[in-house]
Amino acid sequence: MAKTSGEKIKLLLIRNYLLRHSDAEHPVSIKDITEELSRYDISAERKSIYRDLETLGCFPAEESGEIPRKDYELELVKDHGDYYISRRLFSPDEVSLLIDMVQSSNFITTRKTNALVSKLSTLVSSHQARELKRSVYVRNRVKVMDESVFNYFDTVSQAINRKLMLRFQYCSFDIHKKKQPRNGGKFYAVSPYALLWVDQRYYLLAYSEEHRQICTYRLDRMSRLSIWNRPRSGEAEFKKLDMSTYTMKVFHMYTGPLRRITLRCGLSLIDSMVDRFGSDIAFIPDGDGHFTFNVEVAVSPQFYGWVAGFGSAVEILSPTEVREGMAQHLEASLALYR
Repeated sequence: MAKTSGEKIKLLLIRNYLLRHSDAEHPVSIKDITEELSRYDISAERKSIYRDLETLGCFPAEESGEIPRKDYELELVKDHGDYYISRRLFSPDEVSLLIDMVQSSNFITTRKTNALVSKLSTLVSSHQARELKRSVYVRNRVKVMDESVFNYFDTVSQAINRKLMLRFQYCSFDIHKKKQPRNGGKFYAVSPYALLWVDQRYYLLAYSEEHRQICTYRLDRMSRLSIWNRPRSGEAEFKKLDMSTYTMKVFHMYTGPLRRITLRCGLSLIDSMVDRFGSDIAFIPDGDGHFTFNVEVAVSPQFYGWVAGFGSAVEILSPTEVREGMAQHLEASLALYR
């Protein structure tokens, strides 16, 4: 490699080497750095490497007396003549958290999961990356079978930013676990407004002119998605939504008519109700071992199923039509076992 071109990338090579191979438990020496440069046919004197370390903005020359500076979010420490990166943009604990989030996300395919984990591991030293692999345990998790959701995420984001509509087919799995378009291959045309991350999946929040309301659609259930060069509609409907509480009102992202209901629960379910509806809900003591509260929810079969999961510990007190809807839901289920 020519000397001039080598000098231009020497600083970058030193920085990359420190990032990849040094940490508090594994400092590197000037000799280590020199050997690394030699792999690229770059010869360097010790003094020039000292100057490069100073130029990185992390460590002052010993004779300069300058105050140590930080290289963006990185910090270089000198330890008995050796050097290591003491602070990075992400700590090992933070990288471990990101890796576990990727591994637990069931919309990410196994192949994509492995690729992302490998990339995230480069955010720490190679020594720390090996420790992460030993400490992170992968449980059996359901993963999607294709990676179209990644491309769809980008397409949806573009449509939202450009305020244009989307067209797509919406699919379900058949008995052979193949995605098949619903409604005879009908194309849905919607006005996109937001992407929501709920229950380990991405959902599109969009206005449907056909239904004249805001609806939700799972990204991994879409097919043949494209931007439709038509201005989106439903702005007024979207503005009516309180996005900070939207996911508390809907169950498993199935929309339905909003109703303000009263629930009566056993005291043992306080934690469950706070987890579902937040800590701002006012609980009212109601007799021995029970409490009541009012909350607005989207009434749907999924909501009734959620209530049924608590058995006799939860009762819908009002309104009457929701209480009757719960009774019909239970009767329909009971009829299967008679």
